[in-house]
Amino acid sequence: MLKKIPKIISPELLKILSEMGHGDELVIADGNFPSAALNDRVVRYDGNNVPELMTAILELYPLDSYAEHQVFLMGISEGDSYEPTIWNEYTEILKKSGEPYSVKYLERFEFYEQAENAYAVVATGEEALYANIIIKKGVIK
Repeated sequence: MLKKIPKIISPELLKILSEMGHGDELVIADGNFPSAALNDRVVRYDGNNVPELMTAILELYPLDSYAEHQVFLMGISEGDSYEPTIWNEYTEILKKSGEPYSVKYLERFEFYEQAENAYAVVATGEEALYANIIIKKGVIK
């Protein structure tokens, strides 16, 4: 046990967050995301949702203030009328983190390509649609 580490952060995830360097990206994926098909480094968090995990990660993880965009979301597919209310939760979490951020929306296959190049994927049990998010790690100042 360690002090000040959110209890939801497992030793495996803590190791990955520690290994990541400036500019590395982390995918926090919903339950429908093809995590293992796109990335060899996958941490399973099946019993958790994205907002609670993202909140905990942002307590430890600075966002990349030097990049044009620090956050990437999988945009809504053409012809889909679904409105992802989870994005509002993400906005609130990002605001509370105090980290500067800019969001870029990627088409599904662009998102998949970026996920393939990410440092790791955290596969959650999130059931909300369009809940996949990529966050870019910055430096501690």
